[in-house]
Amino acid sequence: MKKARKKDKMMKQSPVLVNPLFPELLQHLLETLRGLSPADWLKPTACAGWRVREVALHLLGDDVGMLSSRRDGYSVQTQIDSWESLVDFINLSNRNWIDGLQRISPRLIVDFLSLTGPQVCEVFDQLDPYAIGGPVNWAGPEPAPVWLDLAREYTERWHHQQHIREAVGLPLLTQPRYLGPVLATFMFAFPYTYRDVKAEPGSAISLTIGGPAGNRWFIQREEDAWLLHQGKPEVKPLAEITLDQDTAWRLFSNGLDREIARQRMIFEGDMTLAHKALEMVSILA
Repeated sequence: MKKARKKDKMMKQSPVLVNPLFPELLQHLLETLRGLSPADWLKPTACAGWRVREVALHLLGDDVGMLSSRRDGYSVQTQIDSWESLVDFINLSNRNWIDGLQRISPRLIVDFLSLTGPQVCEVFDQLDPYAIGGPVNWAGPEPAPVWLDLAREYTERWHHQQHIREAVGLPLLTQPRYLGPVLATFMFAFPYTYRDVKAEPGSAISLTIGGPAGNRWFIQREEDAWLLHQGKPEVKPLAEITLDQDTAWRLFSNGLDREIARQRMIFEGDMTLAHKALEMVSILA
């Protein structure tokens, strides 16, 4: 891998370093799954068509895919030439994986996760977070630093674990330690969402997420791109968006109807620009 440059079009925002959180998140997952009743495994989740069982199998699939590709260098060759073909391939792979494991018991799912999870954490710890890897597609097509890909992996595991916890009536892991990095990572989709919006250099659009895990970000226009910053812009923003942390993670993980989200949010300034934030998606969907 190439070393990351000191300055990059994405790098105005500080790196989101999440490696210490993976073992903690895994422990929460295993404790949750081990405490489930047979009926809990069959409860529906916010993932359309997936019960708790299917979400757990999906998380296991993420582990298996990560170990096979990152650690073992094994991959299945497929033709990916667009965003749509990538999403179609991932959705098909998810369906095939889950359909093929219907005979596996809940106990075995937990046993497998307890085997793969620590190995995944070990692989993540061996990666150089500041090296340049592949793109994080929802943040743009350019090669991204490994820390952003690791942060993406964290958000994937975190938000699916919340689907399980919510389905069985457990409190969500929304403490700033866990949710804060999720929101900070999701914000890397902010400039990409506005990539086709033209504005005078120096113009800004701000987005504020309220709550203990929230923060304030803005994108600022340079000659040919919007750059992500954390904090308050020095200029008056063209548009300002405000939402709470619960709305934010659900909206940006494609888990909340856009109209419901719009009613929960505050928009100021140019309404066309402000409402474009509703299009922001920080997962492959």
